[in-house]
Amino acid sequence: AGYTEIETYGYGAGKYFGLTVKDFAAHAASLGLKSPSGHYMPPKFLWGTEEEGMAELKDLIETAVTMQHEYLVVPYLPAEKRTALDDYKKIAAKLNIAGEQCKKAGIQLAYHNHDFEFKDYSGTTGYDILTGETDAGLVKFELDLYWVVFAGKDPQQLFEKLKGRVPMWHVKDMDKADRTKQTEVGNGSIDFKAIFKFAKLSGMKHFYVEQENNY
Repeated sequence: AGYTEIETYGYGAGKYFGLTVKDFAAHAASLGLKSPSGHYMPPKFLWGTEEEGMAELKDLIETAVTMQHEYLVVPYLPAEKRTALDDYKKIAAKLNIAGEQCKKAGIQLAYHNHDFEFKDYSGTTGYDILTGETDAGLVKFELDLYWVVFAGKDPQQLFEKLKGRVPMWHVKDMDKADRTKQTEVGNGSIDFKAIFKFAKLSGMKHFYVEQENNY
């Protein structure tokens, strides 16, 4: 199909799909695939005790290094953990700490959005907090273009606000008949040609074609 890069998800209990991380990395390499980034959920680090959290983060960073990722991406926030702006402030503070630990290991922390980060709280959004209260050198952003459009936001405006801080995109199209569904890129309603004109402004280095509800 011509793909040379993949973004991983599915790490748990020290393994990827039943394989050790080392074996999974070797298998991907044998197929000519590089993995610039991976999605890793750190619930103990974000909401647990400091001891548990730092142990979890250490394991995820070691996994990312073994996979030769450039980026370790935090992919999601459970609904009960993001009910107010104060929740986002606490998460932003944690992301700065994780970003520092990633930097020490030679990789970069990033955060991947859905639509809920753009919920308005009296003129401010969770995304405003996550982008404004994290260190620009320690925390980058992976912009999911479908979810940005779904939330009624303009990717160009976010690129202008975050100049150079969005090294990764998820390229995922919106079904023309049902905007809650996704479709093959090019068959939907999102104008990717227009968005890709701002690749340099955003700092984009990698993009991933994604389709979730394609069953």
